[in-house]
Parts: sequence; C-alpha cells; structure tokens
Amino acid sequence: MTTPTHAINRLLVANRGEIARRVMRTCRALGIETVAVFSDADANGAFVADADVSVSLGGNTPAESYLRGDAVIDAALRTGANAIHPGYGFLSENAEFARAVADAGLIFVGPTPDAIASMGSKLEAKALMATAGVPLLPSADLTGLDDAAVLAAGDDIGYPVLIKASAGGGGRGMRIVPTSGELLEAVAGATREAESAFGDGTVYAERYVAPSRHVEVQIFGDASGRVVHFGERECSIQRRHQKIIEEAPSASISTATREALHLAAVRAGETMGYTNAGTVEFLLAPTGEFFFLEVNTRLQVEHPVTEAVFGVDLVALQLHVAAGGSVPEQHDIAEPAGHAVESRLYAEDPTQNFLPSTGVVKSFHIPGEVRLDTAIDPAAHHAGEVSQFYDPMIAKVVAHAPTREAACRRLAAALAGATITGIATNRELLVRTLRHPEFLGDQGDSAFLERHDPAVLGASLIDDHDLPAYALAAALALQCATRANDAHTPGVTSGFRNVVTAPQHRELHTASHTLAVGYRFGRGVLSAAECNGAPLPHPVLYAASTSEVDLGIDGVRQRYRVGVHRSHVSVTTARASVAFDIVPRFVEPEAQVDPGSTVATMPGTIVAVHVAVGDNVEPGAVLVVMEAMKMELSITASTGGTVTDVPVEVGQSVEAGAVLTIIE
Repeated sequence: MTTPTHAINRLLVANRGEIARRVMRTCRALGIETVAVFSDADANGAFVADADVSVSLGGNTPAESYLRGDAVIDAALRTGANAIHPGYGFLSENAEFARAVADAGLIFVGPTPDAIASMGSKLEAKALMATAGVPLLPSADLTGLDDAAVLAAGDDIGYPVLIKASAGGGGRGMRIVPTSGELLEAVAGATREAESAFGDGTVYAERYVAPSRHVEVQIFGDASGRVVHFGERECSIQRRHQKIIEEAPSASISTATREALHLAAVRAGETMGYTNAGTVEFLLAPTGEFFFLEVNTRLQVEHPVTEAVFGVDLVALQLHVAAGGSVPEQHDIAEPAGHAVESRLYAEDPTQNFLPSTGVVKSFHIPGEVRLDTAIDPAAHHAGEVSQFYDPMIAKVVAHAPTREAACRRLAAALAGATITGIATNRELLVRTLRHPEFLGDQGDSAFLERHDPAVLGASLIDDHDLPAYALAAALALQCATRANDAHTPGVTSGFRNVVTAPQHRELHTASHTLAVGYRFGRGVLSAAECNGAPLPHPVLYAASTSEVDLGIDGVRQRYRVGVHRSHVSVTTARASVAFDIVPRFVEPEAQVDPGSTVATMPGTIVAVHVAVGDNVEPGAVLVVMEAMKMELSITASTGGTVTDVPVEVGQSVEAGAVLTIIE
C-alpha cells in the first residue's frame, strides 16, 4: 500500500449511535481528533461524549438533523475538521452531499460522487451491472405509472413480486406482494415509507425468490483503479427484510460459487471505477444461481465479521484511501481465519410482531469474549435512551472462534447471560436462532423466520419449571425497593404483618404468564413461598437487595441479578433473563381508558387513518398506520364493531397510551 498524499487531522462523523462510536474508536487509535453532530434527542448520547468536539444540529427527526447536509458541512468548517465520515444510513449514499463536501474543500471518506450516483438508484445500478455481465432478476420501474400500468408490470414480472425503494435499504420501503390484489396498497405503503426514510419515494418491482440466501462481497478500491475483495458475508437470517445475524465466511456455498461471487463483485467495482469501501450484494436461488441485488456505497453494519476473520480495520483502511493511499494487492490479503458471527440487538419485541420498544436503558451488560459495538454506555447510571426517531438497533455483538459452531455457541452464551433492563429486546430470538439445529446445520435461509415462529423463538428462555423462582426473586427485590423508598416507618421490620402468619403477595405478568407470588417471613427468615398456589420447596433466602437476590429453592442456590423499575422488573442469571410487568394493586384513574379503545403502544406519528366514525369493522382490520423508529406499524382492531370515535389525524404525533380509535 502507498503512503497517503495528505493527512486527516480532524474528522467529523456525520452519523449517530454505535457507528459514530465505532468510527471514533479507530480515530482515537490513529491519533485523529473527532467531531460529533447531534440532534436534540441525542444530546446525551454516548457518541457525543466520545467526541473531542460536538455541534448541535437541532430538531429530533432525521430530516431536522442528520439529513441536513448543509448544516453538517457547516459544522465541519466551524470546528476545523478537514474530513467527513458519513457512517451508514442518513447521508452516506447521497451523491449531492459527497459532492458538496468536496466543493467545501473537505475530504469525503467514501466513494466518488459519481460512483454513489450510479448506485444511488437501484434501477440505474441494475442497468450498469448488466453491462458488466452480472446476472440480474427481472424488474420494473413503477415511477409515474397509473394503477393499470402498475398492475400490468406486476403481471409481466410474475408473482410473487417484491416492491423495493430505489434510494435506500435496510428493509424500509419494501413489501412482498403474493397476488395482484395486494399490489397497489403495497406500492402506496412502500412509497410512503421510502419518502419518509430516504426523502425519495421512488419504488420498483422485482421478482421475489424464496427461499433464498443473501450473500455479499466486501470490496475496496483506490484512485489507481485497483479493486480488491475481503471475502463474503452471509446475511440470510432476516426479519422484515432486515438482517439480524451475519457471518463471515459463508458456510453455505461451494468453492466454485465463492470464487464466482468474488470475481463478479470485483468486476462490478471495476466497471464503476469504485474507490473506498463498498459491498456488492447477491441473492442465491435454491438452484444455486446468484443474482445481483445492489451495491452499498458505504461501510456496512455487518463489517465487524469481516474485520474479525481478516484481521483488518476497515475504517482505518477507509481513512487511508480517502487520504490518498492505496489498497493492498489481492495476493497480499490473507485468507480468512476462523469464523465470525454478528447479531444485531434490537429494541423490539418478537412476541408482539417485532413491536419496537422505546425508553431508557437502565442497565446493560454483555458478558464473555465478544466484541460489542453499541450506541449506549454500559458504565453510565442510565446506559442510554432508545428514541422513537431512529432505528431500534442498540448494539452489535460479535463472536470470533476457530469454527462456526464455536462462534455461534460463544455468541449465544454471551447473549443469554446478558443483563438488559428498561426496554424489550430481541435477545431471546437471537439466542434460540443461534442454537437452533437447522441454523447450526446449514446456516438457514431467508425463510427461516417464516418456518419458525418468531413469537416462539422470542419468548423467554426460562422454562415453566424455573419461572416461579425468578418470579420470587423479583418479588423479594420489589419488597427491598418498597422498604428503601419508605421514609415514614423506618423502624418497622420489612414485611410486617399484624397476623405474622399472613403471607405477602405480588402479582407479576410476562408475555405469556400470570404469576401470583406469595411468601412469608418468620423471625426474619423466609419460611415459605408459593407461586400460583403451588409451594416452592425449601426456600432459603441468603441475601436480598434491589439489585441482587441470593436464593435457594429445594437445595439449588442461585444469584439473580435484578433491575427494578417503575412498571417492570427484570431478573437475570448466567443462563437467561426474564422481564416481569408489575401489576399494581390500585389502578391510577388517568391510566384508564374508555371500553373499546385502541391505544398507541409506543410514541409515533400517524401516517394513515383507514376508518371514520360510523364505519363497521371486523377483527383484524387495519385502523391506523403509525410511523415509529423508521418503521410503519399497522394498528388493527382486536374486536369487531362500529367505530364511534377517531381522535387522531394524519401527521399528528402521539405518545404511548394515546387513544387512536374507539369501537363499540
């Protein structure tokens, strides 16, 4: 590799969360100063604290903050930065922004504006890849077509079809359409979502192949025209077309297919005159054929697995090339060593159709020998906040081991023993997938979560036999919290009863269980305990606090790490974790709503209202569509009846618990 022709001294990271922190980590190692930009919602973000200097962009939504290219460039100029790294998402694939950065005399850490523009439209990218001889799926541009023409295009492609946003990725602006009767509604929804996420509502239709595998090749180019690859990654395990588990190298392809993929990816990069980091994505059909999907002209979320097996810092190489350096010769890049697996930890509930979860992360700890790229600060008193305005990914957890099985087991163990309180996550889904015989056998395909119910995979890792002990630990920690917060009767023994034999009671809920816990103390010692009327044999309480309960049941002693919050309590052991909702003894009047009310389960913005007062609806009918955390959520009727009130309108922001409709 050649020496850079100019130095990057201070770098502005035009992004947020975990990718901003990850770029800054490499900058610290290289002695490069960093600048963060942040929205109002991110003012207390860990990435802001990580930077040497930070600049407020104002606003909360991406359009008000991170998508304001002029404000980002102004922040760089004001703070003396001479380069901008866009991360991924937001402005990372915006050719106009890259051009404006160069026009301002700054270094853009990424490909040229022309290369970004050529891939910025997936439709234009397909045309260019055709000239490079890369296999393509049948597709059709839906821009400007009336309903009849859209339906005709769907018929020409053949069903099922996939509607995709031309300007973005990450599963947004994407819909699977099995029949022509669902096409127009899917196009409207995808267009609306793409406009919100990327500022461009252009969508197209493409042949949908399922089941399939998603394999991508990491390429790198420099100004001399050299393009090399750093192997492939398999990203087939997805929910809502968004990856949740990624691996390197792929264990599901032959040597011949691997070599053909690498050759096609490098040829695509050479055709584009590509510089810096990029990813060429392919779809592998069950027949063994592969087809071009897209080129991501940026660093990928899943780049850590490539770094692990190749022993390379891709961000450092990005900075090197952006400063005028060259990439290594292909023969100088070592073969991948071992196997790496990454899981994306999302703030969402798989048991509730992946409903996003917002709130404050109270505590966060991932044990074991794993790499953790996270948006939050585990050492902080309140680790971080998951906002409604941005993507729900809170961390990437990566395991590297000599074999694939060892990497999967290491990652599953780290996630199973994690302590995460304050929000719902997909942790259980990840653990069960990583331990699933089918996944361990052949790596799974894009239909894995169709064959295996996410609600089952995402349920608590605790079985019914062990759950009462966790519930008792939760109840005992709650009692400690009650005593700690009681300033009125400090001299009264905890759990005091006029009738000493009367037990104390606490009702707790999980997604699938109601647990009525009873326990009794005698002379300061836990003398009896039960759950749902069944005695817990030989309970022994060794110690209890609001953060840990040391408890023995029938001679088996275990320490339970506990997080007590206003409405729920989480209990974690080395094996697994469970979150309990606390059932209050008395319901606050303001928490009550009219019978028949449909309420918002999280904060968001109303993007569509499908019913009006007087309409008759059936159970399951879509009433309102909300946008939250860059996803659309359809709110459906839980019962049939007549709509008597619709107190919301399109464009309105609502809080969690807000009444959306009332059905009589």
